[in-house]
Amino acid sequence: VYKRQTIYDNSWIQVQHHEVLNPSGKPGIYGTVHFKHLAIGIIPIDTDGYTYLVGQYRYPLKKYSWEIPEGGGDLKNNPILDAKRELKEETGLEAKKWTELLRINTSNSVTDELGIIYLAEDLELFQSSPDEDEDLVIKKIHFEEAFAMVMNGEILDSLSIAAILKVKVLLFS
Repeated sequence: VYKRQTIYDNSWIQVQHHEVLNPSGKPGIYGTVHFKHLAIGIIPIDTDGYTYLVGQYRYPLKKYSWEIPEGGGDLKNNPILDAKRELKEETGLEAKKWTELLRINTSNSVTDELGIIYLAEDLELFQSSPDEDEDLVIKKIHFEEAFAMVMNGEILDSLSIAAILKVKVLLFS
């Protein structure tokens, strides 16, 4: 990198323009998005094999999306604390058993965002309390239906796909 410029900065992301030398030694450019929070995903599974999906309109995509419960995590916090908060906020669920399923780079060609996905089990339902900027629809479905939604392209969210496919292999194969 021989020149770097911050183009945009807010509390969630920073966008930078980089002037670089490419592998052949010629000038090139690169745009990067630095994420200031973790991406946290939770796949809750109850004793009967049901899970909970969250439906919401995603502004960047200009369309509705079905996803596992997700949110942002503070880089300084233990991510499990943010996962527990997100699950309760979005679905009203609390879990007694937590397992880290995987870590994922969500779009490593342009971002440094790290996603951490948890399996939540031994569930108890309370009242949800979504953030004021969220208009969520919660859907309780059997895990196999969620898997079918991934396979037929109804679920396109990367954290959700990774979580559902891993749970399919670990718990439902």
